[in-house]
Amino acid sequence: MPSSRSTIVFGFLGSNLDRANGPERWSKWRPTVAMCQQEDLLISRLELLVEPKFVELARQVKADIEKVSPETEVVIHEFPLKDPWDFQEVYERLYDFARGFSFDTDKADYLIHLTTGTHVAQICWFLLNEANFIPARLLQTSPSREGGRDASAAGRYEIIDLDLSKYDRLSTRFAQEQERTLDFLKSGIATKSKSFNKLIGQIELVAVNSKAPILIMGPTGAGKSMLAGRIYDLRRERAGLSGRFVEVNCATLRGDQAMSALFGHRRGAFTGAQSDRPGLLKEADKGLIFLDEIGELGLDEQAMLLRALEDKTFLPLGSDKAVQSDFQLIAGTNRDLRAQVTAGKFRDDLLARINLWTFTLPSLAERREDIAANLDFELERFAKTHRRQVRMNKEAREAFLKFARSPEAKWSANFRDLNAAVTRMATLAPRGRITVECVETEMARLREGWREVNADMPRKENPVLTEEQRAAIDPFDLAQLDYVLQVCRESKTLSDAGRKLFAVSRTKRAKMNDADRLKKYLARFKLRWDDLAE
Repeated sequence: MPSSRSTIVFGFLGSNLDRANGPERWSKWRPTVAMCQQEDLLISRLELLVEPKFVELARQVKADIEKVSPETEVVIHEFPLKDPWDFQEVYERLYDFARGFSFDTDKADYLIHLTTGTHVAQICWFLLNEANFIPARLLQTSPSREGGRDASAAGRYEIIDLDLSKYDRLSTRFAQEQERTLDFLKSGIATKSKSFNKLIGQIELVAVNSKAPILIMGPTGAGKSMLAGRIYDLRRERAGLSGRFVEVNCATLRGDQAMSALFGHRRGAFTGAQSDRPGLLKEADKGLIFLDEIGELGLDEQAMLLRALEDKTFLPLGSDKAVQSDFQLIAGTNRDLRAQVTAGKFRDDLLARINLWTFTLPSLAERREDIAANLDFELERFAKTHRRQVRMNKEAREAFLKFARSPEAKWSANFRDLNAAVTRMATLAPRGRITVECVETEMARLREGWREVNADMPRKENPVLTEEQRAAIDPFDLAQLDYVLQVCRESKTLSDAGRKLFAVSRTKRAKMNDADRLKKYLARFKLRWDDLAE
């Protein structure tokens, strides 16, 4: 049954392939005429783009199409080009043509004839189609395989749809490749946390498609450094990075040492500068630099870093000649940089520059469902590092995981705590097998370590509530409020406190706004986060 939809084709006139004179033209394969001769391809309208000097040829082609396909309307568009091989000119002219055309995909199917036109024109058609400026499929025509260029053989045609979701085998391959990429960013650790998997998915898209700075926030030991290295490896493989991965902990840089380390210096710039030094930003040229704990940089270093990000140039100490470095930046911090800006310790313009892509890594305590997978990862890493395989028996593994997932396990140093625990148990394991006794010993050691950090500290009474205000609160609510205030005091930011307090319920919500939930809770008692500062 014939379709009620019309078929509209866009294409260039083939100034050579479509040219033929006299009766012999019917024995020659001409792509523009031939596509209208296909019995199973009914073309309603042909939008034919023609350089002005070939208009007469276009009229001849139009007349021939009217003979072989009377139902096809041919619309000739004069399409002047100064240089048909100038990519910028051809793309801009085709873009303007596409933007000025009224597409109605409910009533018509659109095809782009790729056989004619210069290679530049064909590439531009493809790019405009891929970007969906032209909602069409691609039409490719060719002579008959039998070698016949006679009137009885109009050649062949193929229609190509760039919607890859319609190709099952390709869709499967791309899905597998994306899964491999996400697995790579997670260091091969199978995670169950929905929020963490969603976060890694976003990071993968940004790592491949953007060169802008990335800011990774999260507590110490949450894995910022490892993730930065993985992003670099991914960009080197997929985004064309050719330079080095340079990592520096800004907390170790002070004074002239910070300036010299980051931006380099010239000989004699300061006492002890006996030779030139290129600086870490120069070493990261064409590559990526990871500035961990960026909040520890001084204001002068921040100003120079901002210029280096915006202009890709900076002045080494003692030099009046700018140095160029085209580096990409990942910054890490466990501080609330907005609070640092308010306190005058971090530049607001630098924060605005690095805050385009900001990702907050959760603590290990917020990912207790992933501890089992990370335990296996740490055991495997120990085996590779020490060249000695160590295993846990079933009872030991169950005992350790029960403890590790319980509220008793603080994991205050996050994955560093877990790595240290596995290293100790594996080192002390008799005959390479971690037993229940090994686990119990390690549990006692961890409890003691966390006690030194968190326990034996007198709990402060809430300084912002008077005894009269406390007396007006129900004991049930007061016990909860005291716990909330204690967590707030131990947290660096409102968001950090919210993640701890709503650690369970946050994983079941479609949208996690822990800071807002905590802010509203405090408001019930006429409290603000700023009121809790020590």
